[in-house]
Amino acid sequence: MTSDDPRPPPRRSFFGALGPNELKGLFWQVLVVGIALAVIVFLWSNTVTNLSARRITTGFAFLGREAGMPIADSLLAYNPKDSYLWAFAVGVANTLRVALIGIVLATILGTLIGISRLSANWLLSRLAAVYVEVLRDIPLLLQLLFWYVLMQALPAARAAWRPVEGVFLSNRGLILPAVPIGAPQLWVLGTAVLGFIAFLAIRRWLVAHPIREGKPRPAWPFAVGLIVVLPAAVSFLLGVSWTIEWPQLRGFNFVGGLTLAPEYFALLIALVTYTSAFIAEIVRSGIQSVPHGQWDAARALGLRRSFMLRQIILPQALRVIVPPMTSQYLNLTKNSSLAVAIGYQDVVSVANTTLNQTGQAIEAISLIMAVFLTISLGISFFMNWYNARIALAER
Repeated sequence: MTSDDPRPPPRRSFFGALGPNELKGLFWQVLVVGIALAVIVFLWSNTVTNLSARRITTGFAFLGREAGMPIADSLLAYNPKDSYLWAFAVGVANTLRVALIGIVLATILGTLIGISRLSANWLLSRLAAVYVEVLRDIPLLLQLLFWYVLMQALPAARAAWRPVEGVFLSNRGLILPAVPIGAPQLWVLGTAVLGFIAFLAIRRWLVAHPIREGKPRPAWPFAVGLIVVLPAAVSFLLGVSWTIEWPQLRGFNFVGGLTLAPEYFALLIALVTYTSAFIAEIVRSGIQSVPHGQWDAARALGLRRSFMLRQIILPQALRVIVPPMTSQYLNLTKNSSLAVAIGYQDVVSVANTTLNQTGQAIEAISLIMAVFLTISLGISFFMNWYNARIALAER
């Protein structure tokens, strides 16, 4: 066919356009996908056959039935007459109660220990190193059982330890003073959160758009107005009471205040101390990844060490710290399922009880997997967003 021929070139078939290597790769991909589908079909067919033979119905209709199970320590209001669906919701709330608070506390403790490992104080750095090496090398389950047994060995409520006025520690758990939280208090706290978000946006605008004189405009008046004055005004208008409720011993137990049950307290301590040992190493390596010239330049300017860490070193180290820190957050969340070993009723414990009462094994396990998958994806999404936000801009 000459270049002057107006006819289009003949079309080649899909397989004709592929070379030998492409055809070989396509064959193996189709084979692997076919085997995977065959295995899934076999497992599904075998499961349905076995369930039919045992006269076990499938589906999630059981979630609407009365649960009848007691949940001693719950963040949400619960009654055994509630449905299985609400019992699962209570279990999810208990899991989040451990995971979110544990992530915050482990981050703070791990950061402090990681910085301590680099301290010029020999004793402090050695103690931090011992903390990291010991806690990382002991299985988490053993640490969890240790803290739970230790909580059970505490004195009874009548002889409770009182480290601080209004705080009690006994085999009933940790009892703290608390402010009763209702709808009015939630309105005020919500206003404070919105004010904080608005302040962050305003501060970012102030940094990007300085005034014409070239002097930065102070952001603290906006912080005071949005975070302090505005919530105080809402509290005054709604007549919100912020009276502290102090715990008191009545009979063999405490009344009032905030009670952290022994199971929850032991689980929280074990997760925080164990995870913080790994976070400490991440923070230490992140700080050491910052070029030493940054330290020298800061010292040449006469800056304090605390200011150097806070304003110069840690912001640069975050780019190295955040990715592995995400893995530790996910590990802490998934490790909270060990709560079943000490009787803390998280979503795994509630699902196990539901499985034993209803026989809906596949559904109960599927719910557990869905809950942890959703929580893990949420943590990963937030950390990936934050990591992208602090990443260096390519030029």
